Amino acid sequence: MALLWALAVLSLLPLLDAQSPECTNLTTAAPITNATMDWLSGKWFYISSAFRNPEYNESARAIQAAFFYFEPRHAEDKLIIRDYQTLADKCVYNCSYINVYRQNGTLSKFETDREHFANLLLSKHFRTFMLAASWNGTKNVGVSFYADKPEVTQEQEKEFLDVIKCIGIQESEIIYTDEKKDACGPLEKQHEEESKKETEAS
Repeated sequence: MALLWALAVLSLLPLLDAQSPECTNLTTAAPITNATMDWLSGKWFYISSAFRNPEYNESARAIQAAFFYFEPRHAEDKLIIRDYQTLADKCVYNCSYINVYRQNGTLSKFETDREHFANLLLSKHFRTFMLAASWNGTKNVGVSFYADKPEVTQEQEKEFLDVIKCIGIQESEIIYTDEKKDACGPLEKQHEEESKKETEAS
């Protein structure tokens, strides 16, 4: 999940707080509460992203499909993440954790010996969320989009497109995943069966 978390510290909050009409349907999740973490619990699909940083764009194009599970740990301010990505027609699985910085609505993940940050943006109306970053300022701004189903409605996609417009990214820069290319279904089913056996044995 390197692409999804290869986000630097500088945030999009000044842009979103500018109250552009395209930004009014999204709110930054600050502070992040236990209720927010519970809302994030469960299965999510990586739908699309748009990054000005060429390195991130290259990584995004390599992801054919991706989904993951969040499991909150309130006392530890963490989200356990079980991540399934399809890369080059093969399933890549990873289990790790996300740090939750409650007061400023930020999530982070350690990769390549450093901590990468993203601001959590929640929809006011839909079961979707976005992760936003501005790396070295607006020159390398980026947003990734997630939903609780592999296909989104026109209304859900419009919110993503509004944010893209809000931060000055063109629709032609968006990279979409394709759930039909998912290769992780069998591994997910195997993990579910193993978890069920463990629960029955306990």
